Amino acid sequence: MLVLACAVAPISAQKPRARDLGVPFEGTPGALNAITDVAGVEVGHATIVRGRGPLVIGEGPVRTGVTAVWPRGRAEPDPVYAAWFTLNGDGEMTGTTWVRDSGIMEGPVMITNTLSVGIVHHAVIRWGVVKGVERDEGRWLAALPVVGETWDGTLNDIRGQHVTEDDALAAMDAARGGPVAEGNVGGGTGMICHRFKGGIGTSSRVVSVDRERYTVGVLVQCNYGSRELFRVAGVPVGREIADLMPERPNGEQLGGVEGEADRDGSIIVVVATDAPVLTHQLERMARRVSLGLARNGSIASNGSGDIFVAFSTANQEAASERAAAAEARVLANGRLNPLFTATVEATEEAIINALVAAETMTGANDVTVHAVPHDRLREALRKYNRLEG
Repeated sequence: MLVLACAVAPISAQKPRARDLGVPFEGTPGALNAITDVAGVEVGHATIVRGRGPLVIGEGPVRTGVTAVWPRGRAEPDPVYAAWFTLNGDGEMTGTTWVRDSGIMEGPVMITNTLSVGIVHHAVIRWGVVKGVERDEGRWLAALPVVGETWDGTLNDIRGQHVTEDDALAAMDAARGGPVAEGNVGGGTGMICHRFKGGIGTSSRVVSVDRERYTVGVLVQCNYGSRELFRVAGVPVGREIADLMPERPNGEQLGGVEGEADRDGSIIVVVATDAPVLTHQLERMARRVSLGLARNGSIASNGSGDIFVAFSTANQEAASERAAAAEARVLANGRLNPLFTATVEATEEAIINALVAAETMTGANDVTVHAVPHDRLREALRKYNRLEG
């Protein structure tokens, strides 16, 4: 069994990303082109890969994991202003009723598979209890954890519920800043996107608002979409690469993301910014994630859970309940367009980064899901005069 807890991808071990292949994207990325370009944000993964061959519920094969995103890092778990938005609701993100009512979020955003939400939720509470006792505060952190999910039941024995509390704790404790591991890692280990191998992806944008620089970072766990509608930088890549569909050992192709023709997967998107924006403005940013998805060919199908959460690391003390009153610096609504643009662009690129980083995987019942072939992606871009470099 392989259970790997990792925070960042070592520079020497990083895989090619979409820009390395010549995919043309708009906007200016941060130094890492990752959600961790927003100062303080940390990401950790726990990746679980075990077994091969026929599916035996409770035994495997296992292709799953957990991803943790800390808004202020593990050492600074103070609340942040936050908001969420659901484009299509066939999915789950816990803790969002309190995010909506209070406008704040405590603790990390956790992402895993659909049937492991409960154990991950429990693990976050356990983490908060332990840390509260260690600090002699007598209270727990994140009593209403934010946990999102997508379905990995094609490649993974999802009904076996193999994610453990220790796996979730490992992802939380592994979180670091720096380059973020992408593709078949963490919660994205067994995911499928546009019928190619999907997973975790990230990107960022740096924008100027009245001569001040702000960063918007996005992390996705992508597991959605049809092949026919798949587009990259406006190019109909799904039509250019119509083969390499998920398949059984005998070559039989699977109809949908989970092997069902009426299912179309899901996506969880986390948006971070250091811009001083309040909850209603963060919700407006979260809504713009939808436009980034549309650029890549999503229609938010009936069977898709498209759920997004956004937070701001600015105004560090303002979201705390320790004081009776707090002051916050806020951008005017009329200054938000650069942040909206950054959200759309970073979402679009984060999804393509996930697809480019993902590797072909064979999982339960020897089903194989193919990675996007980099050479053929470049050929398609060249055909439509969209290849850079």
